Amino acid sequence: MSARIAPHEALHEGPAAPAALPACVHYAGAERYLRKALELQAATGPRFDIAGDCEDGAPVGGERAHAQMIASLIASEANRFDRFGARVHDVLHPATDAEIETLVGGAGVRLAFLALPKARGASDVAAFLARVDAARARHGVRRRIPVSVLIETPGAVREAWAIAALPGILSLDFGTLDYVSAHHGAIPLAAMESPAQFDHALLRRAKAEVAAAALAHGVVPAHGVTRAIDDPSQAHADARRAHDEFGFLRMWSIHPSQIEPIVSAFAPRAGEIAEAVAVLQAAMAAAWAPLAVGGKLHDRASYRYFWSVLQRAHAMGATIPDAARPWHDRSAQ
Repeated sequence: MSARIAPHEALHEGPAAPAALPACVHYAGAERYLRKALELQAATGPRFDIAGDCEDGAPVGGERAHAQMIASLIASEANRFDRFGARVHDVLHPATDAEIETLVGGAGVRLAFLALPKARGASDVAAFLARVDAARARHGVRRRIPVSVLIETPGAVREAWAIAALPGILSLDFGTLDYVSAHHGAIPLAAMESPAQFDHALLRRAKAEVAAAALAHGVVPAHGVTRAIDDPSQAHADARRAHDEFGFLRMWSIHPSQIEPIVSAFAPRAGEIAEAVAVLQAAMAAAWAPLAVGGKLHDRASYRYFWSVLQRAHAMGATIPDAARPWHDRSAQ
């Protein structure tokens, strides 16, 4: 009887897993590009998130109107899946409070997340969370609005663990370009793109710290942009390195052609999915005791790993073998 215990029933131990977010978040500022992103999302399903950019996307002096445009799109029928968030300005910018007020007041019940750029440390993030909560109270929005924090300053890297521990944090998003710029020429310009962005010692250290802090707190680590917008294969390669070498689970897109390469790069490979099913089937038959499969020892640690592989594959719409589909059906009940 115990051999029929499904993975979600047997493998409940361990730290909290990060939220099952789409592997790509697509940033755009102009209304026409945001509408195109919504059309693509409607056609493909919620395989990626959309982020309306109020920071770099808004004209100087027109920040409130820009936020109103994004709020109206989030609240519109075109937003079919409620996977549409927004990036506001940093905590010191004079437009930030108006942007929070506009977005929460106009679309708070459907706002997927707010993204905070250029946090200098945990105190900036805590202050931002308080401002968002105050806006929620004013507008009667009962749900907590998740917050993505852009880690792009040395202070934020130093306090990444404290930031990840704050309530309501959805993701830590490492901003390579701003992080390089914040070092005033000590890190060369070449480190804003591959391969140096993954090979430079200071960037490797920072990315590893951010990913470790996020994963330890059940927060999603997200990687920044690929600058080569005319080379989708580079976005795919960068996403692979970000995941395989540093543990990132999500990445930014800045051009529609980057979305699918990023999504496919983060999806588990077919061979890994097949191995996960084989190991978990054997584990179920052995009542989840340690065993050998293909000459390799497996126990609860590897069982949890392979179950996470299948969960990620299922969330990303990958093809799941028929034998594993009932496990997901039961876990959703």
